[in-house]
Amino acid sequence: MILSGREVAKFVRPCRDEQIQPNGIDLTVENIYVFVSQVEFAGKLKEMPVEEIFPDSDGYWDLGPGAYLIRYGEIVSVPKGVVGLVLPRSSLLRMGCTLFTAVWDSGYEGRGVGLLAVLNPKGIRLKRGTRIGQLIFLRAKTSDVYRGQWQYESLQK
Repeated sequence: MILSGREVAKFVRPCRDEQIQPNGIDLTVENIYVFVSQVEFAGKLKEMPVEEIFPDSDGYWDLGPGAYLIRYGEIVSVPKGVVGLVLPRSSLLRMGCTLFTAVWDSGYEGRGVGLLAVLNPKGIRLKRGTRIGQLIFLRAKTSDVYRGQWQYESLQK
């Protein structure tokens, strides 16, 4: 069962009325990072191979084709018995971009990340605070909660 947007909103902060959708909450982009090095990966990351890029004085990033790590602007607390998924907003797809995301386990709390793939050969001009993904919560039959290395990640803005 997918929870309503009003239900999901109780676990997302900040959350403005325009972010609440019938079946979830729109997440905004707060930070964008570029990949700067290859990293050895054997199940856990020791460090993030990224460097933050900053928007211009009007709050826009001009992004060429490629992969970017994005951090959402909202702190999400996934309640026990629920799993979170983030899907790209259709308007993002219409601009030739998509989000790749992972499962947000029960008990996770933090400002999560996604992989923004700019497939449009002309790139994209993206403003900080733009709603780019929709977080949905699904009921899950689990009594366990997340205790991994990304718990409480980047709770500060």
